[in-house]
Amino acid sequence: MGLPKAGLLSYLPPMAKEVEQIVPDSERRRLALRVPEGVRPYWLLARFDRPIGSWLLFWPGAWAMALAGHAVDRWDLILWFALGAVAMRGAGCVYNDIVDRDLDRKVARTAARPLASGRVSLKAAWAWLLLLCLVGLVVLLQLNGTAAIAALASLGAVAAYPFMKRITWWPQAWLGLVFSWAALVGWPAVTGGFAPALWWLYAGSVFWVIGYDTIYALQDIEDDALAGVKSSARALGARARLGIGLCYAVALGCWMMALWQVRPQWLATAALLPVALHLVWQVAGLNRHDPADALMRFRSNRMTGLLMALACLVVGQTA
Repeated sequence: MGLPKAGLLSYLPPMAKEVEQIVPDSERRRLALRVPEGVRPYWLLARFDRPIGSWLLFWPGAWAMALAGHAVDRWDLILWFALGAVAMRGAGCVYNDIVDRDLDRKVARTAARPLASGRVSLKAAWAWLLLLCLVGLVVLLQLNGTAAIAALASLGAVAAYPFMKRITWWPQAWLGLVFSWAALVGWPAVTGGFAPALWWLYAGSVFWVIGYDTIYALQDIEDDALAGVKSSARALGARARLGIGLCYAVALGCWMMALWQVRPQWLATAALLPVALHLVWQVAGLNRHDPADALMRFRSNRMTGLLMALACLVVGQTA
């Protein structure tokens, strides 16, 4: 009979133990290994070794400020949004792991997470969550009243997200609402109010998130089935590529309407062409049976965010 994971770690040399404690899809494994041993579990718990999530949370807010025409004159606010994205994405991950710690132990890709593996206590995780939220509070204080209320309104949706995978086959749709929320904060942060273009931008972001998180969920289909975790990837099955493609198509349609609201010219919507080509590349080459391919294409949405930001910047500054 094989040794349990914790027992096996005790037989590994020190460096092997450290590598084993870092989840397989870490983007910054070498950097994580340089973090002091006492701090490392908290670094990993907040996913600081996987910055893609912070980028994905940040981009919709940057789009909104750029499309509203205030990306250049409010670059300071964009930096505050970047800090908020890192802190609140970290807080969200800690909260998610607190809720999912028992499920994480059943999934190979997540079994090494600090809470699931027992390297961080539940009490310490709550304290770390509070500290990250305090950083978020500092960012909140930089916003005007309308933007601050919009930001606070997201907390209910954020708190409910970890439970969605237990009650619906489409937790990715709920994640879309949460991970696109920065747009609803960014626009009023620079304009003091809301506009039709914002709602189209937000809707497009929701469908974009559903698409890319379905790609991400392809990595865990077998383990999720064993653990009883629901996902859009499991719901779509062999039709995953079609479903992702449709989500991306709807996202592009919504974004086209957003740009049209700001600058009603067909030339303005052409700014979306690089975004569209990148999303087509993601879907066309996707191998739903290859977790490494799914992870690579999921991470490539960092580029999608950048291309969309440039489109919003061009249209917003020339409107």
